[in-house]
Amino acid sequence: MAEIPEGTVDLVFADPPFNIGYQYDVYDDSLESDDYLRWSENWIRGVHRVLKPDGAFWLAIGDEYAAELKVLSQRVGFSCRSWVIWYYTFGVHCKYKFTRSHAHLFHFVKDPDNFTFNADDPNLRVPSARQLVYNDKRANSKGRMPDDTWILRPQDLPSGFSADEDVWYFPRVAGTFKERAGFHGCQMPEHLLGRIIRSSSHQDEIVLDPFSGSGTTAAVAKKLGRKYVTFDMSEEYVELGNERLQQIAVGDPLVGSADPLRSVPSTAEGKRKKKKTAEQQTAEKRKATQSLGLQMSLGFGNSHDEATEEVVIDAFRQTHAGFSVDRVLLDPVMNERFVIACRDAGCTVSEHELRKHLAQLRFVGTLSAEDLQPSEPTIVPAATIERYRFASEIAWRLTSDRYPTWTLDDLLIDPEILRQFDTAAAQVAPNCDPLTLRWGTLKLRQLAAAVIAQAGKRQNGAKDNGAGQGGKKKKAKSKTKGMLADTPAVAPEEIQWPEPEESCSGIYTIESSEGSVLYVGESTNLPMRMRDHFAHSESRDFWSTLAGGTPRVRFQEIAPIPSQSVQERLQPWYGELLQREDSACNCVDLWIPGESPE
Repeated sequence: MAEIPEGTVDLVFADPPFNIGYQYDVYDDSLESDDYLRWSENWIRGVHRVLKPDGAFWLAIGDEYAAELKVLSQRVGFSCRSWVIWYYTFGVHCKYKFTRSHAHLFHFVKDPDNFTFNADDPNLRVPSARQLVYNDKRANSKGRMPDDTWILRPQDLPSGFSADEDVWYFPRVAGTFKERAGFHGCQMPEHLLGRIIRSSSHQDEIVLDPFSGSGTTAAVAKKLGRKYVTFDMSEEYVELGNERLQQIAVGDPLVGSADPLRSVPSTAEGKRKKKKTAEQQTAEKRKATQSLGLQMSLGFGNSHDEATEEVVIDAFRQTHAGFSVDRVLLDPVMNERFVIACRDAGCTVSEHELRKHLAQLRFVGTLSAEDLQPSEPTIVPAATIERYRFASEIAWRLTSDRYPTWTLDDLLIDPEILRQFDTAAAQVAPNCDPLTLRWGTLKLRQLAAAVIAQAGKRQNGAKDNGAGQGGKKKKAKSKTKGMLADTPAVAPEEIQWPEPEESCSGIYTIESSEGSVLYVGESTNLPMRMRDHFAHSESRDFWSTLAGGTPRVRFQEIAPIPSQSVQERLQPWYGELLQREDSACNCVDLWIPGESPE
């Protein structure tokens, strides 16, 4: 921070170590109290120096030193404008004290008479009681700024009340949450940072985070069009944070829900799960994996009345921005806008029914008749789809295991099950956004269909030349088995790539400590794929739990060839796995030729 010129930063957000003994890789989080306060004063003075006269400083801190750092910051020269409580909505169990479920956010400014605070930003304003409760036409249609009211936990609030006050209810980013960056244990939610950055800075202004950690501040600043400066003591955090920033762009939606009522289930309702069906018929699973096109295999019930249909059509017209129905259903931000538009029109049917009805209207051609064909393509880079295709497949398999008779279309239409898909995907690809992973399932299904069709053409050609299908299949199995049969199984940390590291194509298996196959994969960049599997704590924990210990990896490099050719070579391997033992995390039926469902 000493290298930053004086008075050049518009906003500082700091989430320093709380000095509670958390295990960092390069920092001692258990200093003596006096040492911790001296260290804190040094960096807070640095913040005061680099801030512009009208700049803002937001400080996140725990109970242990909240009062001390507030007084210390004021002694340095800051004025405290707000003391906000960030309520996690679920806490950390403590044995000899009340459960830790909140942190403190201090809003400091250098000049209390001249500072940036964007009170007119519509993303900051919340509905007033006049609007929400009394439906009073005298209410300001733009809403109001949050005030100093303490209210109940959002999951226990009656419908219609907002939890946006000085107590801010954003869920703590748990290891199973889709926005978890994957390598840092104390991560802030993106929407919490979004509120701070929107309120205290403008486009193209500079945001500084002296404790970068998972890189969330920089990520949100980039998405909101701000410049950013961050640093961290950990080289690993810096490297992984840079990777995270490379995967996002200005204008990308913030990950997670801005609405606290959506962040947690009602305690009165609890979390309902469907019981796993005892029998999993191969034909049903095959239908679930091989059906083509979102909504094609949906079983629609009785149609809603014409009024509901008009609401859904109008809501889609207002919110789709030229994109397809698939995009609206799979993009969390666009789906939320669509549902809100339906609610604003007075429609009270469930979100599931709204989504299902929208898919039906597209299927029967109603949207085309209304001149609502897509005009904007959904562009997810092919390289990104290829990189995270494994996560889409694993999440698809884990979710479909819970609902074995449901098609992919069923899973993607039901919002609750889609959230379960997101949770599963976040365990194995914590750095990837939900839209990419959801979209990846459609691309994966298209790819598998193309591979199977190509394999069928080759088999028909072999028959014409006098070679039977059985001989062809046996040869493919033998060839694939030979590629990995003599390859030793090694722990992920034992894998050594040549220097300098080069991308190389290949196939691999992840196995349990006892040798059972957990996942069979392919990649045009094996080193990157291994990092995606094992570089982040969440994914390491996932594989270790599934493996019953340290997972083992077998891999075989092959000559660089197009991704589809890799998949074509892998297709017989998937078939062999299905007959042999079935891997735990592959959609094996996806790669087995069979009758295409109607």
